[in-house]
Amino acid sequence: MAYADQEMSGNKITAFVVVALIHLVVGYALVTGLAYEGVRMVVKKVTTVDIKKDEPKKDPPPPPKKMATPPPIVAPPPKINVATVAPPIQTVTTPPPPAPPVLVAAPPVVAPPAPPPPRFQPKQATPKGNPGNWATTNDYPTRALREEREGTTGFRVTVTPEGRVGSCEITSSSGSPDLDEAACSNITRRARFAPATDGEGNPTTGSYSSRVRWVIPKD
Repeated sequence: MAYADQEMSGNKITAFVVVALIHLVVGYALVTGLAYEGVRMVVKKVTTVDIKKDEPKKDPPPPPKKMATPPPIVAPPPKINVATVAPPIQTVTTPPPPAPPVLVAAPPVVAPPAPPPPRFQPKQATPKGNPGNWATTNDYPTRALREEREGTTGFRVTVTPEGRVGSCEITSSSGSPDLDEAACSNITRRARFAPATDGEGNPTTGSYSSRVRWVIPKD
């Protein structure tokens, strides 16, 4: 039994050794084969040059041609009837220039004859009597007397050919309308004149101007 066990043990060891060698050989073969394959691939990749041929560049296609705009439609010009017959030539006779005007001297201006001197010297209207009696203190308006108002009234009257007062106007006021009114009223009623006369000595309308002084009488 002992001998058989030892023999079995030796066979196992031998089998193990053989199996191990086989694994080593297989592993070496795999390793070396893979390494060779890898080196071959690397050498192939390095030695292989990918040379690309330069392809000729293609020109871009030309742009589409623009359609020419058709010219506008122009109507033909109207036919002009050109007369071939020349118009008749009219002869105009130029009249001779007029003769220069003859200067005629103007007759001298004759001054009209001077009017004959008047037969009588014209005269202005003159009062008859004393003009101071035409408006007196007795004609003093009551209210102006009570208010003690005084003043001077200037007047002008027209004298008719009969020697009476035709109208009376105030040329300068006394400052009191009632005094001015009293002056004209009394002068128109009382005044009498020698009428004005013209160059023939005939009575005519004249005028007369004066003043009335209103003064309150002292007692």
